[in-house]
Amino acid sequence: MALPGFHGPARNLASHFFDAMLSLPLNLAPGSDLRLSIEQLAAEQQISGFVLGVVGNLSQASFQCPGQAEPRVLKGDLEVITLNGNFSPKGVHLHLSLSDGACQVWGGHLEPGTLVQKGVDLLLGITDQSESQPPKAPDAMTNPRLEIAVLPGCPWCARALRLLRTLDLPHQVDTVNGDADFKRWQSRSGMSTFPQVFVDGQLIGGYDDLTTLHASGELEALR
Repeated sequence: MALPGFHGPARNLASHFFDAMLSLPLNLAPGSDLRLSIEQLAAEQQISGFVLGVVGNLSQASFQCPGQAEPRVLKGDLEVITLNGNFSPKGVHLHLSLSDGACQVWGGHLEPGTLVQKGVDLLLGITDQSESQPPKAPDAMTNPRLEIAVLPGCPWCARALRLLRTLDLPHQVDTVNGDADFKRWQSRSGMSTFPQVFVDGQLIGGYDDLTTLHASGELEALR
C-alpha cells in the first residue's frame, strides 16, 4: 500500500498497521441510538478501534459542549458531518459534528440520546479483537440475556450502563423515544421509572436491583 507522507520506518509501520486493520460496516436503522449502538457492538464482540467514516441523518442529537454541566439536545432534521474517536469494550470517546436545517454547525462529545432519523452508515476500523473470528454485523449477533431500557439524559440509566460496560456483560440497550415508547415500556414492566432491566425477558427492576445483583455475584453469572 502506497502511503504518501510516510518515509522509512514510519512508512513500514503505517503500512503494517493498515494491512492488519479490519473494517466493519455498520448500518443503523431509524430510531437507533448512535452512541449506544457503537458501545453495544464493541462490548458484545470485544473489539476496539475507531470510526473511519459516517454518513446519515438524525432526528435528535445529544452532545456535551466544553465547560457545560449538561449535554445540549437538538431536535429536527439534522445531518451528520463527522464522527471521530475510538471505541473499546470499556466504552467510547467520540466527537460529533452536525448541521441543522439552517446550516448551522454544532458539535461536541457524543452522548446517549442521539437518535437516527432515516439511517446512518458507519465504517469502523477494528484494531483489536479478543476472538480469532472476524467481527460480525449486529444482525448476526445472538441476543444477550440482559436487556435495559433507558431514557436519554437519565443519570441512573448512565450509571447502569457504565456498570454493565465495566463488567463487560453483553446487553441490549433500548432507548425510550417519546410518549409512545414510554407507555409501551410502562405497560410491559408496570414501572414508570428508568432504567428498566430485564433478564431473559423477565423484569428484575431498576438501577438499585441491578446493583443488588452485582453485590450478590449473580450479575456476573449472566455472561
